[in-house]
Amino acid sequence: MQEIILVLAIPFLGTVTGAASVYLLRSGMPDRMQKALLGFASGVMIAASVWSLLIPAIDMSTAEGLRRVLPAVAGFLCGMAFLFVLDKVTPHQHVVGGEVEGPASHLSRTSKLALAVTLHNIPEGMAVGVTLAGVLEHDAGMSMAAAMALAVGIAIQNFPEGAIVSLPLHGAGNTRHRAFGIGVLSGAVEPAAAILTILLATYITPALPFLLAFAAGSMLFVVVEELIPETQTGSHSNLGTTGFALGFALMMTLDVVLG
Repeated sequence: MQEIILVLAIPFLGTVTGAASVYLLRSGMPDRMQKALLGFASGVMIAASVWSLLIPAIDMSTAEGLRRVLPAVAGFLCGMAFLFVLDKVTPHQHVVGGEVEGPASHLSRTSKLALAVTLHNIPEGMAVGVTLAGVLEHDAGMSMAAAMALAVGIAIQNFPEGAIVSLPLHGAGNTRHRAFGIGVLSGAVEPAAAILTILLATYITPALPFLLAFAAGSMLFVVVEELIPETQTGSHSNLGTTGFALGFALMMTLDVVLG
């Protein structure tokens, strides 16, 4: 039980630590650092989606040929579609660039920024939750070490994300305490989504391959829709690419060594 609580808490602590950078950096995050961190986060999320979610989803299937990958393909596409719908029906504002998406609303800029980060964190929480559900279902062939590797990888990714959230909020006129608090609250979505996923997955164990791929599709939607495009706009795009390579390599290593 203690290990499960630790795996649930680690990604949240990554967000909290990153959000706390609002107390250390006076003038916001330099553009070069922002590009590098966004690229790093993208690399971590893509590697986690492949090694921690999609490959285990395929390995769980006992079917042969095309039927072996169908649950993973269906889950991946449904995860993409799920985040696409959320992206369209939720009014939010990109943390980087300030582009407003979703239906028109009278929400404040701060609220829209917070909703944008919440959309990012939901699939990450689902990924941790469905991995823990696989651990709890002993026949699923997933280990606590693999769940821990995913949690650590997401926490590493959450550190720059927490900073990228709190610093622009402070720059937009919010106090440091308020910017930090909103960053922390946005990260609280992850353990909540993880717990909900665990509760659901334990009742529908045969659907674990689908759910693992669903979480992967959701995470990759965020990467392709927002993170990678932000790293390639304007100058210093090479820093985003370098950050991506480092993040991907680190998460791949963590998953192979710990998983």
